Amino acid sequence: MTIASSSPPSRLPVGGAERAGTKPRAGRARAREGGGDGRLAAVFIAPALLGFTVFLLWPTLRGIYLSFTRYNLLTPAEWVGLDNYVRMVHDPIFWDSLKVTVEYVVINIGLQTVSALAIAVLLQRLTQSAVLRGIVLTPYLISNVVAGLVWLWMLDNQLGIGNEIIAGLGFDRIPFLADETWAIPTIALINVWRHVGYTALLLFAGLQAIPNDMYEAAKVDGASEWRMFWRITMPLLRPVLAVVLIMTVIGSFQVFDTVAVTTAGGPANATNVLQYYIYGAAFGRFQFGYASAMSVALLVVLSAITVLQYRITRAGQSDLG
Repeated sequence: MTIASSSPPSRLPVGGAERAGTKPRAGRARAREGGGDGRLAAVFIAPALLGFTVFLLWPTLRGIYLSFTRYNLLTPAEWVGLDNYVRMVHDPIFWDSLKVTVEYVVINIGLQTVSALAIAVLLQRLTQSAVLRGIVLTPYLISNVVAGLVWLWMLDNQLGIGNEIIAGLGFDRIPFLADETWAIPTIALINVWRHVGYTALLLFAGLQAIPNDMYEAAKVDGASEWRMFWRITMPLLRPVLAVVLIMTVIGSFQVFDTVAVTTAGGPANATNVLQYYIYGAAFGRFQFGYASAMSVALLVVLSAITVLQYRITRAGQSDLG
């Protein structure tokens, strides 16, 4: 009897079988991990995205729509096309408010930037005490309304400690917030006092990124502190300084609360900045359509200034190699 021989069934190598079964499982595991990371990221992003949509995106779109309407809260919005923008172009108070705002911005940005840069350099070159940094930041922790009220009392023409000191020195009292010449510079100085510490700490953080080796090499070559400031500090600090300037310019154009609690736009509209004029048109005269048009104009102006600043200062480029 002949026994038929049969060949054993072909099998994949053990390693091949392992690889054949492992790859799909690993791929599925990675896919599950990726999906889990995506869902987790969505959970963390959702609150910020919701806040951005509700408090920024939707009000902006709503304001742009209202700028083409006549709306007073009591009746439905009536579409008027470009009427609000035509009125704005021919409104002398709008242009005067814009001029007052620009004056404030120039004084505020000039004094704040120079003072903050000086404080930041002194902190970086002389001391890095956390106590001093806290003292410098203290005014920023006070709200604009409280700071405005305190300075209003301190600079009062009759009872303020500022004028008491001036009178004690034999000089005439100065109506800081009641005179057309002094009002805007005084408001600018109040806001410089409040914000300069925060701006200085932002610049101080930028100074920390500059390698100390550069200063040490410059000292070996006999460079003075002044020369190192202009040849090393300023060029390498430029990107941070550019971003700080963009932030402070945007914030300065939006000044409102200090004006509201100190001068209320007076005297004789000398401090009637654009934001205060917009507020008066909306909530004082219920001209929400016209106020929205001025707000859109301010948005366009700030966007143009930001783009121009970003390009001129090359904020996205660094000289650090």
